[in-house]
Amino acid sequence: QVQLVESGGGLVQPGGSLRLSCAASGRIFIDYGAGWYRQAPGKQRELVAAITSGASLNYADSVKGRFTISRDNAKNTVYLQMNSLKPEDTAVYYCNGPRPFWAWGQGTPVTVSS
Repeated sequence: QVQLVESGGGLVQPGGSLRLSCAASGRIFIDYGAGWYRQAPGKQRELVAAITSGASLNYADSVKGRFTISRDNAKNTVYLQMNSLKPEDTAVYYCNGPRPFWAWGQGTPVTVSS
């Protein structure tokens, strides 16, 4: 059974940066690709960044130019580098496939506030 463990969230001021990590229990990101999702209070979970098995990248318009998804195949880990953070980026962040193929992890909370 696939296990996903997200980490790296925290409290950051507007304009700051964070790097999120997601470790998988197998080489699923190589075979299937990966996605980062977020869920803000009172809102539906949304896909913000994805990397396909062929390493093509896609971003939601709201994060384009600020967030970067990457993958370390040797470590079965995907990352989300988040720069120029805004208060509206506040959410719990989760990783999964480019579509949610697997059970969700616990997520990692990100709060952008002064």
